[in-house]
Amino acid sequence: MRRAAIIVLDGVGIGAAPDAAQYGDVGSDTLGNVARAVGGFDLPNLARAGLGNIAALAGMSPVDAPTAAWGLMIPKSAGKDSTTGHWEIAGVHLAKPFPTYPNGFPADVVEEFARRTGRAVIGNVVGSGTVVLERFGPEHERTGSWILYTSADSVFQVAAHEAVVPLDELYRGCEIARAMLVAPHDVSRVIARPFVGTAGAYTRTANRRDFSIEPPAETLLDALQRAGVERAGVGKVDDLFAGRAIRSHHTSSNAEGIRAIDAWLEGRTSGLLFANLVDFDQAFGHRNDVPGFYGALREFDVALPGLLAHLREDDLLFITADHGNDPTTASTDHARECVPLLVAGPAIRPVPLGHRSTFSDLGATVADWLGVSFRGQGTSMGSLLEWR
Repeated sequence: MRRAAIIVLDGVGIGAAPDAAQYGDVGSDTLGNVARAVGGFDLPNLARAGLGNIAALAGMSPVDAPTAAWGLMIPKSAGKDSTTGHWEIAGVHLAKPFPTYPNGFPADVVEEFARRTGRAVIGNVVGSGTVVLERFGPEHERTGSWILYTSADSVFQVAAHEAVVPLDELYRGCEIARAMLVAPHDVSRVIARPFVGTAGAYTRTANRRDFSIEPPAETLLDALQRAGVERAGVGKVDDLFAGRAIRSHHTSSNAEGIRAIDAWLEGRTSGLLFANLVDFDQAFGHRNDVPGFYGALREFDVALPGLLAHLREDDLLFITADHGNDPTTASTDHARECVPLLVAGPAIRPVPLGHRSTFSDLGATVADWLGVSFRGQGTSMGSLLEWR
């Protein structure tokens, strides 16, 4: 009856990775820089859990007796996107990053996408989604053409106004793109970006969907499925694994995601919960919104005692991230950062877990806790946690 829950605070890194210079991310430190920018953190519950024991954070001192085990995980896979980070947590390493398109997608790809979907394409630019919508939204409303854009990440993003293109058609279009984008264009994610509103006041809706490439090797989720262990997701997790071995409760906000996590912990379901809280990244990191980012941290901090209160004797709760997204830097893109790790539960000792050489140690620990032989590319931390 053992259970494990992984909560990924999307984009909440805790300092530049050793190879950050190769990614242009020297100086990125999502939590550290946000703490300084807001004049010091007031996150008492995360502090009590041991977040301030992981790294120096303004306003948050280390505590002598944290309520959780604490550590830091260093990315091993090449890349710095959500797919790469979640796959690494689940035991899969990538030797090279997914391809990116700093000059837009090749003409033959764009033309084939238009031919297969029956709609013309406008845009094909690199940029922030909100800026892209304002630039191309009026033309899209006039013509019905797809708005295509990308970023510094490996993403093929298709935007459409919900009053112009039905959601089902947008999703079908993205499925077509996903089927097209195979080698050499192994794009990490195709993302449906529906929006509403009028020129000058467009807003993206909660009906986003991600269509990920399939993992190239066995994941923790595959291993649990083979062993007959239940798996549930919250947020975009199933999309990141191409729907393989997991189904998610999709959410429109961190608040809804926290409620879904709380309901799972309070319920009688066994196995693994794998949750992603995306607002840190999507709503605030990519928009360089420091107050919003800090507000999301405070929202999670307020919710944390309730989540911990629902942990049963045989529960482990992991809190971590998948990459950085420092809202204080000039960049609006992901950052190559280490991520925090907090592990809570009645059965473990709150001890230092050190600097883990890969996110995959988390997945290996979950498998170990749930009695499954899978370790992927990681090493279990069970001996340090000394669970009973």
